[in-house]
Amino acid sequence: MDSRSGAQRSSVHVIDDDDGFRNSMIRMLLAAGYPTSGYRCAGEFLIANAEPSSGCILLDVSMPGPSGLELMRALATRDYSPAVIFVTALDDLSTTVDVMKWGALDYLVKPVGVDIVVRAVSRALEIDARRRARRQELQELRTRFETLTPTERAIFCGVVHNRLNKQLAADIGASERTIKVQRARIFQKLQAGSVPALVRMAKMLEDAGYVPASDFRQRLSPPGSYLLTARN
Repeated sequence: MDSRSGAQRSSVHVIDDDDGFRNSMIRMLLAAGYPTSGYRCAGEFLIANAEPSSGCILLDVSMPGPSGLELMRALATRDYSPAVIFVTALDDLSTTVDVMKWGALDYLVKPVGVDIVVRAVSRALEIDARRRARRQELQELRTRFETLTPTERAIFCGVVHNRLNKQLAADIGASERTIKVQRARIFQKLQAGSVPALVRMAKMLEDAGYVPASDFRQRLSPPGSYLLTARN
């Protein structure tokens, strides 16, 4: 009942070198309805989960080999990693600050009650689900954005900067009619129903660093300079 192969991913991963505590957590979480697996150390978890996994991790701070904080830092370099809850006997303010700074959702000090752990896990799984949904949304948006031509990307940037069709026509050197046709094609390709929807997509792309040269939050100066960043 201790650990499963990477192919059989569980929703909750308990990483603790204390066999009694780890197995107790596994039994408790299984009884609460959460598929759960256990690992004696960070290395054992990484071997079983070489690829990014979903769910959440209950993680001790001090263990043989890499510490819990070192594991969390390693996971932070992945494209995606589970939500992390520290469950430890180390009641230390500076450690608490460090792990929260690195993105831990909670820091629970042993001994800890069943209800507290279950509530923390439930919250972590909800946050993880939202993160995964947003990541999937971004991946789909990037795929759609890749279908835009350089000119369409330039028009896209102009639209989210509130440029009018006649201004875009002057910027690009095309007729207003051509701009209208290409603008409609952009809305179709990106599956956007309104300009605010395009602005939201631009913000998502910027926040993800996908279009780092463009600042979608304000107009660029001089007019038309967004054409350069859109084509990078």
